[in-house]
Amino acid sequence: MTQSINITVAKGDGIGPEIMNATLFVLRESGVPLTYEEIEIGEAVYKRGHSSGIEPGAWDSLRKTKVFLKAPITTPQGGGVKSLNVTIRKTLGLYANVRPCRSYHPYIDTRHPNMDVVIIRENEEDVYAGIEHRQTEEVVQCLKLITRPGSEKLIRYAFEYAKHRGRHKVTCMTKDNIMKMTDGLFHRVFDEIGAEYPDLEKDHLIVDIGMARMADIPEMFDVVVVPNLYGDIISDIAAEISGSVGLAPSANIGDHCAMFEAIHGSAPTIAGQNIANPSGLLLSAVKMLGHLGLNEYAERIHNAWLKTIEDGIHTGEIYTDTRSKQRVGTQEFAEAVVARLGQEPDRLPRQHYMGRQIQMPVYERKPAGDKQLIGIDVFVDSRQSPDELADRLLKAVGDFPPLVLITNRGVKVWPEGMSETFCTDHWRCRFQLADGKTMTHADVAAMLGKLAEAGIDFIKTEHLCTFDGKLGFSLGQGQ
Repeated sequence: MTQSINITVAKGDGIGPEIMNATLFVLRESGVPLTYEEIEIGEAVYKRGHSSGIEPGAWDSLRKTKVFLKAPITTPQGGGVKSLNVTIRKTLGLYANVRPCRSYHPYIDTRHPNMDVVIIRENEEDVYAGIEHRQTEEVVQCLKLITRPGSEKLIRYAFEYAKHRGRHKVTCMTKDNIMKMTDGLFHRVFDEIGAEYPDLEKDHLIVDIGMARMADIPEMFDVVVVPNLYGDIISDIAAEISGSVGLAPSANIGDHCAMFEAIHGSAPTIAGQNIANPSGLLLSAVKMLGHLGLNEYAERIHNAWLKTIEDGIHTGEIYTDTRSKQRVGTQEFAEAVVARLGQEPDRLPRQHYMGRQIQMPVYERKPAGDKQLIGIDVFVDSRQSPDELADRLLKAVGDFPPLVLITNRGVKVWPEGMSETFCTDHWRCRFQLADGKTMTHADVAAMLGKLAEAGIDFIKTEHLCTFDGKLGFSLGQGQ
């Protein structure tokens, strides 16, 4: 007899309790050897003053069980609160978000009957680091962080997933024609790691045309690996065009823990009406069973779910007069799945599960290279003209380090700017040495001291460095 495995469960908000109860009903009726620790998350916890939507004690359960089955929650509107999903993913190191999106033609309406795509989204960094600042009266910023360790772990997982699941192609999407350093790093790591998998087809698309093609011809994709923000958007696109966001499961995978959840929200307007589709959460639970090595149970439930869909037993959002036979509620759908345990679909592909979770190698950090400081970007809050600001900077600092460029919103406005360029009160002022010269942190401190004495309101600085002789910063327009 298989020993019972302990997992953590949260019923969430809105339709969360209904779909979780339906999911747990199927698991229990299937005889899955699980025991459950329930924690409270979401709206009520936010209202008790916990800005992340989870109480400190709940982490003890998550760290102990290492597996979390989570229903959707409601995040209060306005400032002062954090995204619970982002908090959990980052705190537990859940770096890979895996979202299978496939069509169930002809039983669920879709214009893409042959669609079968897996989106593997980076989960911890990018703009979802949530590092934002208001810097001037007119300008706010959000930092986009792409790291080599984060990119390497995520991309290697995508290739291992493709190999392990019998997939044939991995596609990367970035916007590295514009963000040459951040997205450029992600693309470069994709090429480096992809070279280790010669049996898999590989390609790269600029994300705008990539998303357009996903919406139009998703059949051209197999496994797609993307940075965080793009992955959030494209996985919802893929889920919707496959038939319904309500059907899409997701897994959040880390080295130590994993979280399984539907990709849809808490839908509070239909809560308590027994009309929500539990399929997204139920299929996430099936993915969880595969992760735990409970493959026999995963197969029985998944195939029973497919048979239920084939038999036309549908909840309201996928029900149609032409394709459905019976419109059912949340709990009734779960009961229909249970009634079909041991059955297999007639037309939809039978699902087979094998093995446990993908075993990833321990990440080894690369040795540090030679780093040299050759300048500094100083961001200034000012309502002067570019020429007036340049004159003040030159008088304050002198010629060490030399002022070489001023930009506004990334556009060069000094020297030789154009009068048609609209400027805000936020300026990047680049001081940069040439001919292999370097400066020290003491030089930077002295320079900033001079700017302070001159009454110049500097609000942020970024060091300009070379790494093993290569520039570690983007060139300004006109440099």
